[in-house]
Amino acid sequence: MPSSLYTDRGSHYFVTLKAGEAVDKSRLTQVGRALRHLGIEHIPAYSPEARGRSERMFATLQDRLPKELALAGIADIQVANRFIAQTYLPAHNARFARPAAVEDSAFVAVDPQQLSQILCIEEERVVARDNTVAFARLRLQLPHSPIRHHFVKATVKIRHYPDGTLAVFHGPRRIARYTPDGTVIEETCRIRQAA
Repeated sequence: MPSSLYTDRGSHYFVTLKAGEAVDKSRLTQVGRALRHLGIEHIPAYSPEARGRSERMFATLQDRLPKELALAGIADIQVANRFIAQTYLPAHNARFARPAAVEDSAFVAVDPQQLSQILCIEEERVVARDNTVAFARLRLQLPHSPIRHHFVKATVKIRHYPDGTLAVFHGPRRIARYTPDGTVIEETCRIRQAA
């Protein structure tokens, strides 16, 4: 993982209440939430030079790469991916890369098991009177729990994972898991008895 990420101020990165004003770092987007949990400093670009540098890189890749693929006669995605990895990127990096000011790596190791809990969509919901939670056109029925009789009016967090599955959390405790269509994934729930 990088220790910091420098991005433009697009609405998927930051909440900006008024165009042209500073970003609101107290109101996080899904990207901002994930970066905070990962401990990655998120730096918004304010200067025109920073935006210009990003836009020039995008233009270079978006303009030059299709032409390179056409010149090589590539029309297949798998062949294109090999070409990009083995030919285009090494040539691009040889031309544009500059030595780092500090030789130490800017990246740190990450716990892969932690990533799935962070790199997901996470939203808060209030449990309805019928002990259900609405999410993405689904009505998720919370199963019976040994923790409490019901969760009516409780604020819960729903996590939508990249594989499509869902989970509902009350505080740090996961209280239910669901398939992408909202079917409960049965789990054996064990509560430790006080000694």
